[in-house]
Amino acid sequence: MLVSDFNYHLPQELIAQGPLADRAASRLLHVFATGLLDDQFRNFPDLLRRDDLVVFNNTKVFPARLFGRRFGAKAHPLSPQNPASREFLQGKVEVLLTRQISEDPNDWECLVRPGRKIGVGERLFFGEKDELQAEVLARAEFGERHIRFAPVTDFAGILERVGHVPLPPYIDRADRCTDRERYQTIYARSRGSVAAPTAGLHFTPEILDRLKQRNIETAEITLHVGLGTFQPIHVERVEEHQLHKEFYEISAEVAARVNRACGENRRVVAVGTTTVRALEHSAQSSGEIQTGRSEADIFIYPGYQFRIAGALLTNFHLPQSSLLMLVCAFGGQQRIFDAYRHAVEQKYRFYSYGDCMLAER
Repeated sequence: MLVSDFNYHLPQELIAQGPLADRAASRLLHVFATGLLDDQFRNFPDLLRRDDLVVFNNTKVFPARLFGRRFGAKAHPLSPQNPASREFLQGKVEVLLTRQISEDPNDWECLVRPGRKIGVGERLFFGEKDELQAEVLARAEFGERHIRFAPVTDFAGILERVGHVPLPPYIDRADRCTDRERYQTIYARSRGSVAAPTAGLHFTPEILDRLKQRNIETAEITLHVGLGTFQPIHVERVEEHQLHKEFYEISAEVAARVNRACGENRRVVAVGTTTVRALEHSAQSSGEIQTGRSEADIFIYPGYQFRIAGALLTNFHLPQSSLLMLVCAFGGQQRIFDAYRHAVEQKYRFYSYGDCMLAER
């Protein structure tokens, strides 16, 4: 299966550059077995069955993008051992923290710009008063860096002050103060994501209240969105791609409720692809949701047999991305591409701050 099979044309003007004034005012494309239906997200509760179980990802985005400066030394290639031949390099640097990689809260995996120039041993400084300082310890296969911050009393608090909202690169503007609220679900609780679970951005307190009024059961899991969700695919064949691991946690209570719903042949409605990945990874060995913490590296593409998810609420995703492949696996590649063509023709808004679809199997 070729990665290029998952390409589609999207006019640049359909990429949403900001959120709507009203979260629930987004459009919803209902994709079901016999066709497509244009709708509004505020009608989402009415599209559900009364015995559905709706599962949310309650992860919280943190200000993971840092702008600073770099300082390092480069030996002259003709005389690497001669200190006099070393030139000191300074310049701007951008860092996107993607994952805490050990029990030490100062050890992080990250992406850096300029990617080719930042070498092992360089020191990075962030904040007007260099409140955060880090050293580059190692370089990984796809250009990620392992960095270690110098210990500080309140790392999370400083990061809140000097960090920026990690808006995706297709949003062609700097982050704003309003993004701190709007690039976040209203039910976000567990801090740790570098990208929002965007299907959840449409929900409002009123929508959640309507779910309760209809007695529709809801549950929450946590998956911290990292490289596994948005990393580019560098290979030609889908089967050769490997995803980065992403931490997730499912409580005993939620595991029991999801397993009970499946045992009763009730539909599990996953809010977002990250929720799907956590549920399906948890159930891949036994067919049932397991309690506890783990790391999801499951890559879902057409041919995958879903064990848990019976319906999927999701935004529209980038061409040739693992997220689009997951949605195609869920709804059928031809049917999903028909839906995407329809969405383009009807000028739906795409990507993180865009509109959404409800796909049923």
